[in-house]
Amino acid sequence: MPKNLFPLDSAKTFTEQAKVGHNRWHPDVPAVERVRPGDVFRADCREWFDGAIRNDDSADDVRNAPLAGVHVLSGPFHVEGAEPGDLLIVDILDIDACHDADEGPFAGMGWGYTGVFAKSNGGGFLTERFPDAYKVIWDFRGDVATSRHIPECSYVGIHHPGLMGTAPSAELLAKWTKRETDLIATDPDRVPPLALPPNPDSAIIGTLQGDELDRIAREAARTAPPRENGGNQDIKNLTAGTRVFYPVFVEGAKLSFGDLHFSQGDGEITFCGAIEMGGYMDLHVDLIKGGMEKYGVYENAIFMPGIRDPQYSEWIAFSGVSVEKDTGRQRYLDSQLSYERACHHAIDYLMTFGYTDIQAYMILGSAPIEGRFSGVVDIPNSCATVYIPTAIFDFDVRPSSGPPHQVEQGIPVPRSAN
Repeated sequence: MPKNLFPLDSAKTFTEQAKVGHNRWHPDVPAVERVRPGDVFRADCREWFDGAIRNDDSADDVRNAPLAGVHVLSGPFHVEGAEPGDLLIVDILDIDACHDADEGPFAGMGWGYTGVFAKSNGGGFLTERFPDAYKVIWDFRGDVATSRHIPECSYVGIHHPGLMGTAPSAELLAKWTKRETDLIATDPDRVPPLALPPNPDSAIIGTLQGDELDRIAREAARTAPPRENGGNQDIKNLTAGTRVFYPVFVEGAKLSFGDLHFSQGDGEITFCGAIEMGGYMDLHVDLIKGGMEKYGVYENAIFMPGIRDPQYSEWIAFSGVSVEKDTGRQRYLDSQLSYERACHHAIDYLMTFGYTDIQAYMILGSAPIEGRFSGVVDIPNSCATVYIPTAIFDFDVRPSSGPPHQVEQGIPVPRSAN
């Protein structure tokens, strides 16, 4: 087993640990450890809310989820010799749920969760249809997840980090802040907001205190969106065996990661739509000197997907086009709307088997579904498709001449009003 450079004590919160990570992007966040090119190491990762979401049948914790405090990240790791303009090679050697406990208060200890945020607290991809907060609890048995809230459905996990990236330079950070602040200004009262500006509330910047903590907390970027440094990309195929090439913007690269997922569908459409968990990652790092110019990778990492994916061979797929359902209004090559429509069609179909709409939505967010932009040139409609593996259901989910199977409901999905 590789040496654990970032161990987490399951009896303590994130900020009580011997080594404290961070939850903001800034070039001056201090490194927790130094590694060399060629090193292999392990790091524990806490689930992104640091235990705020509980294993129970209430969604009040999701409704009141402290979004200002996410994501709690392991790192930064200073890679010796890394300079701006290099490419940082990161190999994901292994990733799994917590290795020291099969049960406990933190997600990853034998269980995980999927949530839908209330519209007033971030919302989700289909917020207008699902404005309230919901939560589903999943139990882990090896690599298979089942839920007391979603009957007759189980699936093999596709473990991956939702978030991984390098630190931005001061110039890149300023660019992020300006463009996102400008976007917010176009509709400052929108709920949910168009972007998340810097917010010192609940900022964790390692063990820094005093004026330096206050300065960085005021300036630092939130970790919620993906950006040029990688960040919260929520790419489900970053499984064990993945190799990622990250642009380096600061000395030492300052690699950080977290937000581990047991499973997720493309798009993580419920926002908290993966099966969230804590756990660990084993990584190997190396450098390509001058790699950004050499390969034209000046922003956004490139990667070679992993090899540890669930093996599903049969799918049922749904399509959508860029036409608004309620108004019939035509939109020009609006691929996001097309994907929304495909998701709605999948939800409506699963409801014919006795699932509630929120159960179907949770399946789309957490199961290893495939989402694709199938057509983006045939004006005026773009076409998006959603593929669901048929083997995740305990019954035949294909259309037939007989009546649809009806699932036997148990504990309903916990709901908390917006």
